[in-house]
Amino acid sequence: MTESQPQLVRVLFVCVGNCVRSQMAEAIARHSASDVIEPQSAGVHPLGFIDPTTLAVLQSRKISTDGQYSKGLHAQHVDWAELVVNMSGMPSTRLFHHKSVEDWEIADPFGEGIETHGRICDDISARVATLAERLRAQTGEGK
Repeated sequence: MTESQPQLVRVLFVCVGNCVRSQMAEAIARHSASDVIEPQSAGVHPLGFIDPTTLAVLQSRKISTDGQYSKGLHAQHVDWAELVVNMSGMPSTRLFHHKSVEDWEIADPFGEGIETHGRICDDISARVATLAERLRAQTGEGK
């Protein structure tokens, strides 16, 4: 318990099926940014499972998905979040009326091979790292 420990920011990662991109982002944030991000994920039209190729890519990088499962975009998730990261490709203004939202344009690798999933995972990892650095700077100021 250090005095300079940043406040956790509740971030909801959203994609279409909540089986690849948002699951990756949740796991990566939990793995590498748990000091500043309290992550959850959801899907606009959840598929009800986490893609096996996604699980394989994350496991190969020693990133846990323990406790994660595919779930829908419910009001309680949106209300809980302080920041929504929209990876669905749908206009965020139609989905999130009153929230702080970032739109991340990330291709959906669902149905693609492990190499494509790996590239998407790299992209999401870099974006989560950038987000975490920005949030660390913000939560460290005047809080």
